[in-house]
Amino acid sequence: MLPLVVILGPTATGKTEVGILLAERWNGEIISADSSAVYRGLDIGSAKPTPEERRRVRFHLIDVADPDEVFTAAKFRDLALQAIAEIQGRGKRVFVVGGTGLYLRVLLHGFSLAPPPADPEVRARWRAEVERVGAPALHERLKQIDPIAAARIHPNDAVRITRAFEVYEMTGVPISQWQQHAENELPALKIGLTLPRALLYQRIDQRVDKMIAQGMLQEVQNLLQKGYNPEQPALKGLGYRHLIGYIQGRVGWDEAVRLWKRDTRRFAKRQITWFRKEPGVQWIDASQGSEKTAAMINTLLMEQGGFDDAQID
Repeated sequence: MLPLVVILGPTATGKTEVGILLAERWNGEIISADSSAVYRGLDIGSAKPTPEERRRVRFHLIDVADPDEVFTAAKFRDLALQAIAEIQGRGKRVFVVGGTGLYLRVLLHGFSLAPPPADPEVRARWRAEVERVGAPALHERLKQIDPIAAARIHPNDAVRITRAFEVYEMTGVPISQWQQHAENELPALKIGLTLPRALLYQRIDQRVDKMIAQGMLQEVQNLLQKGYNPEQPALKGLGYRHLIGYIQGRVGWDEAVRLWKRDTRRFAKRQITWFRKEPGVQWIDASQGSEKTAAMINTLLMEQGGFDDAQID
């Protein structure tokens, strides 16, 4: 099995364009690892590749779910593994490009690593639920989704019970499966794109301004007019929740944009922290632009072996 080439890193570092240049160079196709791009209708805010970019290179795992569908990391892994088999079956290289760390972790490592840290909103919801119905009642419900974990957890252990539900909601995988013996990991060359912090924040601000100019407000209005619940996870993403707050009159326009930019910068910091813990990532400074960044990665790939011009159609 040829190793996957994974292009990862925080938002606004130019991963998509670099991935396209690499896939063009090496006769490849791209699997998107973006938790917003999986949803139909979330186009501008997820920075999906444009129709022109999709004509240059074939993309997978974009527009595979409606905004009101539950789409978990486990679902992503299943679809990604199918796509990998199909791409390699056509004799092409697989490039995985994206910034959703949980998706990449589950794809590359299966469920052999520790489950992800809790999301504050998810944790608060399950703590409220255990207070409402009591730990024993929630333990009975746990038996339905994860009988192995339920057998290990005392019916009055509210902390571990709520943690089990948190993990299941976030990943679609029972916590007991995360705790099983390690599966075989997928071979991958992992390239991380990085930028000086000031430049990264500047690009984030510019990206938000560009999304607004492209019609992000209308995109959000269209989703709401179609009847999608603003409490759906898909509409809790960056930009969407901020503009919904503006549409609902909870914040003014300038404040909504300010919070959007601020929260995107905070999100980028969390991405950096997550990816710094990923083993084996080779980091590339992407501040010189996509062409030079892709050229540096091409050199790196050829130095690693397994890449040569004979592979290119």
